[in-house]
Amino acid sequence: MMKKRMLVAAITALFTMAAQAADMNKVLRVAFNVAETGFDPAKVSDTYSGAIIENVFDPLVSYDYLARPAKVIPNTTVALPAVSADGRVYTFKLKPGIYFAADPVFKGQKRELTAADYAYAIKRHLDPTINSPWSFLVDGRFVGADALVKAAGKGALNYDSPVEGIKALDKYTLQLTLTEGNYNFLQILAMPAFGAVAREAIEAYASNTNAKPVGTGPYTLKEWKPGSKIVLEANPNFRKLMLNGQTVPKVGRVEVSIIEEEQPLWLAFINKQLDISGIPQAALQEALVIDPKNPLNVKLQPKYAKQGIQLERKKDLEVTYQFFNMQDPVVGGDAKEKIALRRAIAMAFPRSETIAAIRRGQAVPMNYVIPEGVAGHNPAFKGAAKYDPAAANALLDRFGYKVGADGLRTLPDGKPLSIEMATGTSGIEKQWNEYWQQAFDSLKIRLTFKYGKWNELNKANRQNKLQMWNLAWGADYPDGENFMQLLYGKNAGDANSASFRHAEYDRLFEASLKLQDGAERNRLYDAMNKIVVAQQPWIFGDTRIRSSLAHSHVKNFKLHPLLNTTWRYIDIQK
Repeated sequence: MMKKRMLVAAITALFTMAAQAADMNKVLRVAFNVAETGFDPAKVSDTYSGAIIENVFDPLVSYDYLARPAKVIPNTTVALPAVSADGRVYTFKLKPGIYFAADPVFKGQKRELTAADYAYAIKRHLDPTINSPWSFLVDGRFVGADALVKAAGKGALNYDSPVEGIKALDKYTLQLTLTEGNYNFLQILAMPAFGAVAREAIEAYASNTNAKPVGTGPYTLKEWKPGSKIVLEANPNFRKLMLNGQTVPKVGRVEVSIIEEEQPLWLAFINKQLDISGIPQAALQEALVIDPKNPLNVKLQPKYAKQGIQLERKKDLEVTYQFFNMQDPVVGGDAKEKIALRRAIAMAFPRSETIAAIRRGQAVPMNYVIPEGVAGHNPAFKGAAKYDPAAANALLDRFGYKVGADGLRTLPDGKPLSIEMATGTSGIEKQWNEYWQQAFDSLKIRLTFKYGKWNELNKANRQNKLQMWNLAWGADYPDGENFMQLLYGKNAGDANSASFRHAEYDRLFEASLKLQDGAERNRLYDAMNKIVVAQQPWIFGDTRIRSSLAHSHVKNFKLHPLLNTTWRYIDIQK
C-alpha cells in the first residue's frame, strides 16, 4: 500500500511539473530597433541588453506586473526585507530551492541560489577592472566598501575580503548596511543590473561574460548573433511563479530580431512575422487615427482594429536630450562665450517642429530634468531654451563668434569653428540630422556628423570622445534622484554623459539624497534645474508617448512603466 501511494504521488508530481512547464511550441517573436551590446549585468546599461538581462537574471525584488502605480514586491526573497529604524540596515531572506539554469560550469550538479551570489553581484559593480556603468548607484553606498575599492587601486577587487556593508550572514540571509539611509534603495535593487550571478560562471567565462549569461531567471540565452538575432528559451529550472492562478512563463521560446530600419520593422509586424511591436514613427499615421486638434488623442485605424490587433499606450518615464561634452575645448567649459555658444545652438533647434513632424505629435516637450510621473517633477518649471534663431545669432555676435569670408563663424580667437555631432545611420536618424543641419546652418556654424552603431558610439562616449550626442534616459526607478544624478559630477564618464561638473549642483544633489520626496527636496531640485538652464550642458528634448501593438493571438499583453519587457507574463493562443 505504501509503494502504491508513493507511485501515485510521483505521478501527480510529474503531471504538476508538466503543467507548470512553459510550452516549447509557443514562440514569441519581437524586435529591437537598436543592437544590443551584451548580457553581463555589471557591464552594460543600454535598454536592449537590459531587456535580455531582465529575463535571464533575478534581482532580490521586482515589480508587480499588474499594479499601477508600480509596486515593489519580493522576487527571490520570502518577503520584503527587514529594515532598521534608521533605514540603513536591510536584511533579506532568500527562498530556498531556487536554482541557476543548467550550465557546464556546474558539472552536472544543480546549483542553488544563495545570499553569497547577491553579495558577489553587488561587489562586481565596485570592481575597477569592470568599470560598471552602474557604479554610480553603489559608490560610497555600503559601509566598508570604499576601503575595499581603495585597496584594489586599478586592479581587480578582492572578493574574498569581508565588507561590513555587504554580508551573507548564512546561506539564505543577505544583510546590506548603508552609509546613509536611502529612500529609493529597494527600487534600485529591483533593477536587472543587480540580478544574482554565480561566481564560478563569471570566472569560467571571464574572457567574454557578455556572451555567457547564467542566471536564475525565467529564460536562458539559447542563441546570439550580435546585432542580428537573439533567442531565449524557457529555463526548466525556473521556480514556480504565478499570475492570476496560472504558472509563468507560458511561452517556451522568445526570438528577438534586430531591425534598425523603420519600414522593414513595420512590415514585419503587419505581415505577422512579429507578434508584438512598437509603432515606428514613420508608421504612426498609418497605424493610428490621430486627432489633429489633440495629437495625443488617438485610436487604432479601423482596418487594424478589425484584425483584433491590440493597442497599448504609455507616457514613458523618460527624458531625451542632446548633450555637450563639457570637457571639450570647443563646446565645453563655463566661460561666458562657451555658455553663449551652447545657448545659441539650443535656441536654434526647432523642437516643436520635430515633435510634430518626426514624433507625429506623440511626445510632449521636456522642460525639467525629471519627467512627469516621477517623484520630484515640477510641471511649472520651463527650462528649455526658447526657439529664436535671430536672438541666437545676436548672442553669438555679442560674444565674438564672427562670420568669416567663407560665410561661417569663427571662434572668438579667430580660429575656425566646427562642431561634430555623433549619430546613427538609420532613416529616422537622418531625419533628425536634417533638422540639426538646418539649425547649425541658421547660425552659420559648420556641422559634421560622426556616424556609428549605437554600441560603438556609447563606447566612445564613455571614453569622453564625443562632442555632442543625443540620448534618452528612462527611469530605473520612479524617483527624481535617478534623473538628477545624470549631471552629478562624480558620475562623469558614467551616467553623466556630458561630464558636467559644477560644485554648487553637486552640493545640492548630495543634500537632496538625505531628504524624502517632498517640498524641501523639490526646492533643491528647482535650484539644480536653474543651474542646468544657466550652464546649458543639455539641450532639452521631449518625452515620448509610446504606442505598442500586439496581434490577437497574444494574451496578457500589458505595458509596464518600469519593466523593460513583460515576455514572461505573455501567452500565445493561435
